[in-house]
This record gives sequence, C-alpha cells and structure tokens, in this order.
Amino acid sequence: MIVQDVINHLEELAPLTYAEDFDNVGLLVGDKKTKLTGVLVTLDTLEAVIDEAIETNCNLIVSFHPIIFKGLKKITGKNYVERVVLKAIKYDISIYSIHTALDNALQGVNDMICNQLKLINKRILIPQSETIKKLTTYVPKSEAEALRATLFSAGAGSIGNYKDCSFNVEGVGTFNGNENSNPTLGKKGNIHHEKETKISITYAKHIESKVLSTLFKTHSYEEVAYEITTLENKNQNIGMGMIGELKTPMPAISFLKYLKEKMNTDLVRHTALPDKPIKKIAVLGGSGSFAIQNAKAAGADVFITADLKYHNFFAAENNILLADIGHYESEQFTKNLLVAYLTKKISNFAIVLSKTNTNPVKYF
Repeated sequence: MIVQDVINHLEELAPLTYAEDFDNVGLLVGDKKTKLTGVLVTLDTLEAVIDEAIETNCNLIVSFHPIIFKGLKKITGKNYVERVVLKAIKYDISIYSIHTALDNALQGVNDMICNQLKLINKRILIPQSETIKKLTTYVPKSEAEALRATLFSAGAGSIGNYKDCSFNVEGVGTFNGNENSNPTLGKKGNIHHEKETKISITYAKHIESKVLSTLFKTHSYEEVAYEITTLENKNQNIGMGMIGELKTPMPAISFLKYLKEKMNTDLVRHTALPDKPIKKIAVLGGSGSFAIQNAKAAGADVFITADLKYHNFFAAENNILLADIGHYESEQFTKNLLVAYLTKKISNFAIVLSKTNTNPVKYF
C-alpha cells in the first residue's frame, strides 16, 4: 500500500471539498506515492507524536488538526510547528490532516459526540449550501435510459433522502457537422434532426469529475452538450454541528453530570440551569460560538461546544443552556472514529491509535 491508498479511504468518509475555506486539509507533509509501513492516528501532530510514529514504525500520521495552518516562510525549528515538520521530513513521515472535512461529514466529529451521549433522531445542525450541483445534457431518445442508469451508478441523482432523481423532457435536436466532424448520427455537411431527451440530474459536488467522466464515456455524440448549475438546496447530509434527542428527558443538573461522565471531563463551563428538563441537544465539536443562534433556532435545550468567551454566554438569554466542555474534550473521540473506520477499510494493515495525550490545557 501507498499513502494515496489511505487518503482515498479517508476522502470517502470526509471529502476535502467540504472543508471550510479557511482550513488547511489534505497531505501536508510527504509524498502520496510513498510505500506505507503503518498509520498512526492522532488528534494533533506534536514532536512526541512524531517520536511515537518512529517507535511504532508508522510512516503516515493521520491527524485531525493541521500542524501547518498558516503559511511557513522559513523552517528553522524555532517553534513547535517548524520542529514537527523538520522531524517528519528527516524521518520520511507523511502527515495528513482531515479537520473541518470531518467536522462537516455526516458520520464525523459531531456524530461521535451524539453517539457518546446516546442521542437519537440526529440531523445536521447547519447544513452546507452550494454543495448540490445539477447536470443538464441532451441525448438521443433511444440512449436516454442507459445514460441515466450509468449516471446513477456513478452516484448522481441523489438529493437528501432520495436517489435516482432526474427530470426528463423530450424534444428535437438539430446539428450540422463540418468537414472535420465525425458524427455518430447523420452525415457531416447535412443538417440532422434527432429525437432527443433533455436529462437534468443532481449530484454532490465532490463527485463532479466522476459524473462528467461517466457522461463523456457513455454518451455517443462526438461533441457532448452539457451545462452545470449550483442548486440553492441545503445539503442535509453535510454541515457543521448536529442536533439530536435523549431517549428520556433529564433535569438540567442530572444532564450536566451525565455530560461530564460521557465526555470524560471534570469541568463544564455553563450558563444558568433551566427549570425545564433537557431533551433536545445540539453539539458542535471545537470552537462553536458561531452556532449558538443556530442551536437556539433549532429549539435545542442545550448546546454543547468549546472555546466560549465570556460574552458568548450572554447569548443564551435564558433560552438555552450553553455548555463548554473544552476543545480537546469535545474532539477526543475523533481519533477512535478514524481508527475504527480505517481498520474496517484496511483490515490487514497496521492502524495505530496514538497514545499521546496532546491536550495543552491542564486543570488544577
């Protein structure tokens, strides 16, 4: 196996096209063609993690957070980022970061939090927009069914909870090929009328190249007429945060105790406890203050996240319980998710869960 093989599996789970624009995801250090000896999965790539990779004979580190976030103008080892990069290069260790691509994945960071809390009726809290595309093309009527089938098999035609979606209109197409043309129907130099079907079909933007490749391979015309538009629909399977429900409502104080236990933390910073029981819960791993209003609009009784500032807590306005469980704590199970996923995909290869605790925050 090579590094690219692991990347292919990771990007099935969390396509990088859905990562946030500010992020730095993908292969950050190394050559994708490098032959693998082992994969070490971690939340953060620190020097101690590089040492662990060396000890466990792993030459690929899959890290949730990117070690390189801003541009590096020099690599002289003056800070921890530069030292990690230097050491990784010295020992021929590749580093791949998945970060907000996994934040936005349906079975990603926030799904893990929901699973830890045993929530039901889960859905994305802030669905992404402009991630659903529509392909429109024109094909001889006799070939329409076959073309639709191949596009469906390539993953097109899915929207929300529906698949094999398309819209079809029949009409007559005309064309006249010049002396350099090689038409599959009609004769060059003569105008040709063909009964055609106009097919419109949706697809998720991360499979665009696959959909277009399938179109060109399947379509019989020498020149394939097509157009691509972006739909306004929200993608219910991609986005930040999740919201779900407890099977049985809990008093607020009981829920906070439950939260501390399930998320393995001794400290929860929170707003005033409501009198009503906790039933509907919104979660967003990492820094999630931007989603407070979304959680309130969704009718959540509590919003669990991290890195809330003093003034963020005022935004609760006695309408929601805000619970800050810590950045590391909110994402700590992410590496377990990735190890389980990769182990299932690559059952005969060494996928190692890092034992290094990379949490820089200590409590006294």
